[in-house]
Amino acid sequence: MNETRERHIRDLFPLVKKIARRVHRMVPGSDVDDLVGEGCVGLIRAVDTFDASRGPTLEQYAARIVAGAMLNGLRRLDPVSERVRREIRDAERERYALTNDLETLPSQQEMERRRPALRRAALHAYRYTPLSLDGPLPAGESLSGDWGADPALIAGERVEREGVRAALHALPARQRHVLSLHYFNGHSLHQIGKALAISPQRASQLHKAALKNLRKVMYASH
Repeated sequence: MNETRERHIRDLFPLVKKIARRVHRMVPGSDVDDLVGEGCVGLIRAVDTFDASRGPTLEQYAARIVAGAMLNGLRRLDPVSERVRREIRDAERERYALTNDLETLPSQQEMERRRPALRRAALHAYRYTPLSLDGPLPAGESLSGDWGADPALIAGERVEREGVRAALHALPARQRHVLSLHYFNGHSLHQIGKALAISPQRASQLHKAALKNLRKVMYASH
């Protein structure tokens, strides 16, 4: 039994290094050796808790546990409290949920009026998020204006954006066009209706159908 366990850990160690390099690319300020160390702890836990009857293979299961262990390790290094991060994350979720009702993305100022604690949380995150003088920005990248994101959240959001991009390509062309005009070009549904020679009501129907199908595609991929 111990020999099998050790063999699984040894065989999956390259997976740990692969995931560590990927997380490092998404969070340039991270240390690859630290990520590998956190990932190894996750790998051992994955091997010890794996249940083949649940469906995923050991490699698939280990990949999720290892990545989670690395992100948790990054989060522990965050000088900003989890309570502050949670307020910022909850505000972001509410912000995007309001998009369906308002048909436009609320600004940061509007969200601060809705959630009085948000401004204080954002200022706290800005004040205690250190800037590294050792880690140059990758070519073609600039500093983000959003100081509310912790390293683990940045990594998660980048992975999520990749999933959204793939899900968009799975939508019918017209629905994808509506979402592109609305969210990437800033067109109102009324303007989209004119551009596509349809009524604003029809544009709204296409918008809602596109969001519904987008959720289905994304949930199906999890």
